[in-house]
Amino acid sequence: MENERTSEELSDPALSDIALALFHLRRVWAKPDLMKRIRAQTSGGPGGRPLQLSNLMVVHAVAALSCEPASPNAEEVTVGAVAERLEIDPSTASRLVGHAIDAGLVSRRPSPVDARRANLGLTDAGVRVKQVAERFRRAYLDELMTGWTGTERKEFARLLSRFAETAASSPMDFDGVDKIFEEAQAD
Repeated sequence: MENERTSEELSDPALSDIALALFHLRRVWAKPDLMKRIRAQTSGGPGGRPLQLSNLMVVHAVAALSCEPASPNAEEVTVGAVAERLEIDPSTASRLVGHAIDAGLVSRRPSPVDARRANLGLTDAGVRVKQVAERFRRAYLDELMTGWTGTERKEFARLLSRFAETAASSPMDFDGVDKIFEEAQAD
């Protein structure tokens, strides 16, 4: 495989630091206690159901797709478009969208383009949830970056965006993961 690298090439200490930092970030953003608290705070919310992380994912996807003028059907947001945006199977997207509709965060209307499809949009509650989530996230980031200069924040945003775009366009080679485990068992 031409993309394989030797141990020497992968010994850059920065790569270890980045991997460890990403591991820590994942743990920070995916804390179960945070989701428990959100569910407790929203149990009497729209639709009488507590807010789920998947609801937020759908709300953000619908909002983003609604704002994309470059999209061929910019006036339409379909379940298929949500599936593509979230990089999940259409059947999973359909179920998640259904939960967001049941929670009162997303509405489904007949498509003006194709009667076989549904056009999705945010309800007033969905817009509020999106705004509150964004405000919370920005306040948290602002707190974390207290003491950073404006230049440092911009540079970090630029580099992190570049990294995220590269990661999204070059998914992990799962065969490579299998090979790592095979090598580990051989020792």
